[in-house]
Amino acid sequence: MRKLVLAAALSGTTLTLAACSGAADETAEPVDTAEVETVDDAAAAETGAVLDASTATAEQLVGVEGVSEELAAAIMAGQPYASVTDFNATLLETLSAEEAAAVLTNVFVPVNLNSGTEEEIRLIPGMTDKMVHEFEEYRPYADMDVFDREIGKYVDEAEVERFKNYVTL
Repeated sequence: MRKLVLAAALSGTTLTLAACSGAADETAEPVDTAEVETVDDAAAAETGAVLDASTATAEQLVGVEGVSEELAAAIMAGQPYASVTDFNATLLETLSAEEAAAVLTNVFVPVNLNSGTEEEIRLIPGMTDKMVHEFEEYRPYADMDVFDREIGKYVDEAEVERFKNYVTL
């Protein structure tokens, strides 16, 4: 997968250099943009990207498991959300706590690492009491590298990357 992305990037760079050099190289092969887009879409799916409830469109929301057209309309009506607790309150108006938690896995309002409340941090999918404590203990975070290093002491790299879908600075 990474080789495909690298090959696509190198092909684009080669074409750019050829165009800038002023020499028309008729042997250069055109980049298959459909393949590049597929790679990008697959990469986005691999990273487990989470929609921001404050900016997601109705079409994006309806594509999420557990989000009906009616719920998508209710979510859109509340945009932008001040916090994930406000968003969760909107979900709980029509969903059970379990159903709301399932939606929060894919649609979320990022929690600010330096100012988020304990309640907001607890809404991050998969959060445990220990991790809530660790998130708060290392405040203030100067940048995401500090987050990676400190939280990486307690969970593996994949889990740190998953947490990063739900936080911001």
